[in-house]
Amino acid sequence: MARIVMKFGGTSVADVDRIRNVARHVKREVDAGHEVAVVVSAMAGKTNELVSWTREAAPMHDAREYDTVVASGEQVTSGLLAIALQTMGVHARSWQGWQIPVRTDNAHGAARIVDIDGARLIERFGQGQVAVIAGFQGVGPDNRVATLGRGGSDTSAVAIAAAVKADRCDIYTDVDGVYTTDPRIEPKARRLARISFEEMLEMASLGAKVLQVRSVELAMVHNVRTFVRSSFEDPDAPGMGDFDNPPGTLICDEEEIVEQQVVTGIAYAKDEAQISLRRVADRPGVAAGIFGPLAEAGINVDMIVQNVSEHGASTDMTFTVPSGDLDKALAVIEQRRDTLGYDAVQSEAGLVKVSVIGIGMRSHAGVAATAFRALADKGINIRAITTSEIKISILIDGPYAELAVRTLHSVYGLDKQ
Repeated sequence: MARIVMKFGGTSVADVDRIRNVARHVKREVDAGHEVAVVVSAMAGKTNELVSWTREAAPMHDAREYDTVVASGEQVTSGLLAIALQTMGVHARSWQGWQIPVRTDNAHGAARIVDIDGARLIERFGQGQVAVIAGFQGVGPDNRVATLGRGGSDTSAVAIAAAVKADRCDIYTDVDGVYTTDPRIEPKARRLARISFEEMLEMASLGAKVLQVRSVELAMVHNVRTFVRSSFEDPDAPGMGDFDNPPGTLICDEEEIVEQQVVTGIAYAKDEAQISLRRVADRPGVAAGIFGPLAEAGINVDMIVQNVSEHGASTDMTFTVPSGDLDKALAVIEQRRDTLGYDAVQSEAGLVKVSVIGIGMRSHAGVAATAFRALADKGINIRAITTSEIKISILIDGPYAELAVRTLHSVYGLDKQ
């Protein structure tokens, strides 16, 4: 017998028929003798509808009341799934975040989990009860509902798995695992049997939409073995109940991965924008003067390139931001023009960041050179490069995104079994 946390996203619970299908997945694990907690998202499209209602009521609304409204979507789903399970003869009960409780900070709309007391859930496991938990929500220090931000149900599931010391956390979604790259761009993309926490964290933060970044961070910190699985496969198909090797992708510590490929996957992020400050005064504190105000404005700066100052008086600095934040970033920089002392600012939107990821890079030389050579052979110009121990990110023009992904996927042999 094991303890399992199962999480189902919005498309998996989009209507009552799909909720019944989810109940079949849950019943399979219960019938196998496992202790089960289920974390659910709101039905597909419901959160967007709730958000639009709050904006219609008042464009500048109270964040605490916003949370009260949008958290209701998960409450509906948890109740419906509990009813479906009860109809199938499974002893189930719905739980809201405040009932567990899931303690968060006070950042309403984007709260972070501070603590979860799993004692009551564990007590109910002992009584043979399945806990159906509303994801995406907790209770803040002001004793009011607080939501975790988009994708927060993934984070809820991993955090609860850590709190109850679950043997596994299964994230059910509309794809059957983590692939070497986006199959919509490269049909030869392969599903990975295993991927390390670090690699998944890089892929999630660099454009892969399978899991929310914070959920992967939590899984890595608490060493929660996490499976990405499809909720649309037949719950009773052969192998679906295999505890040790279920279909999907296991996200785990790299020590569990015996054969480490040099490159594990290719990720990409569209809608990047590049800003270049020309002839900035080359003196201590200038970088802080640029990036400090951008951070205060909530703008995420990614790739940063500073040219070597030829005469020691001025330099050029280039960095990227999300295209949606370009105008805001330019306004922040313009407000500080006199302080920063730059001559000109240039910007361009519609760029793409393509990233090569793999823990095997630590022990192999020439990985970057292979990427640069392959892109050059296809006539793709590189605008900026950043690297870490297990990733190389390359900024290119938007129209070349799909060609670059397919080229890199092939050159590292990821399209081969």
